[in-house]
Amino acid sequence: MLPSQRHLFEIPREVCYLNSASYSPLPLKTLEAGRASVGRKGQPWTIDAGFAARQHERARTAAARLINADADDVALIPAISYGVATVAKALTIPRGSRVIVLENDHSSPVLEWHARAEAQGFVVDTVRQPADGDWASAVLATIERSGAPPVGLASISSVHWSDGGMIDVDRVQAVLRRQGAMFVIDATQSAGVVAMDVTRLDPDAVIFPTYKWLIGPYGRAFLYIAKRHQNGVPLEQTSAGRRNVNSENPVYFGDLAYVDNARRYDMGERDHFITLEMASIGMEMMADWGAAAVSERLAMLTQRIADGVCDLGLNVLASSVRAPHILSLGMAGGIPKDLIARLAAENIHVALRLGRMRISPHVFNDEADVDRLVAVLTKALRG
Repeated sequence: MLPSQRHLFEIPREVCYLNSASYSPLPLKTLEAGRASVGRKGQPWTIDAGFAARQHERARTAAARLINADADDVALIPAISYGVATVAKALTIPRGSRVIVLENDHSSPVLEWHARAEAQGFVVDTVRQPADGDWASAVLATIERSGAPPVGLASISSVHWSDGGMIDVDRVQAVLRRQGAMFVIDATQSAGVVAMDVTRLDPDAVIFPTYKWLIGPYGRAFLYIAKRHQNGVPLEQTSAGRRNVNSENPVYFGDLAYVDNARRYDMGERDHFITLEMASIGMEMMADWGAAAVSERLAMLTQRIADGVCDLGLNVLASSVRAPHILSLGMAGGIPKDLIARLAAENIHVALRLGRMRISPHVFNDEADVDRLVAVLTKALRG
């Protein structure tokens, strides 16, 4: 089993950080790269002409590697919301159809479709949050509901951010494909931890940022978009998205046709010389460890917590329906806010999400961290 990687991070022993589903710490290597990059920006004359292109392709390749994609099919974007807006502009949702979203899903894969529904003539159909946490069954039941309009698109997270419920994207894709519907996946809470192979799965789009599980910075995200949708009009009109708009040529606007791959969807001002390298490092580390090894380790930690709190009156989603790296604890009347604060006072950091305690360890956590959480929870709830 992959051992704890705490030595690669700047985390004091007394700090028990179990909140990577909100945002992760940066590895020491990434911190060093960020500091060096800031210095580089302070002396731009030291940046060679090919530096920007190397940065772009390193990050694009690292992101593609996480989901077994071709780098040509990955666009550089700043956020999930940007990616969904890009996809929404590129796709055509059939009039009279449904767009499937999850109740209480994060805003990005949901709000874009609400904003477009009336004008484009489709309805947004929300999958209600299941009491048993079995999101996959709830999604499938909604898609196949008798008498409902046909499904044009499902825009859902692969792991629900609030309760850690896992959506089986393979099963969902199989049903959507039978209906001729499209599939857009927000992989914010799964990329790098839960294996995904877009070559085999063939979704229409997958979007993920780096600041959570990919141990990277804010403001860096990636959009995989299937080749069948790489002929759309981008959200922004940029020189990099055209075949030949180049300031070094005698004629600036040489060829205004779009490039024939996902690069046409790259964001404007993509030369983030500081954070692109930081993002690349985190993604490369995650890929080197491998999703299977990371998932195995984090599943061990979350199960250790689940076993440790089993007699404290807390309810836990069954392991068969929850993600390996997120554990959501509930109690009658909801988790009190002061319990989260009491844990923080003990230097144990978790999150309150929709009335439940969300615990999300990463590779820098170890058995001592989770055992300490269990001990403090036991004292607090039995005292």
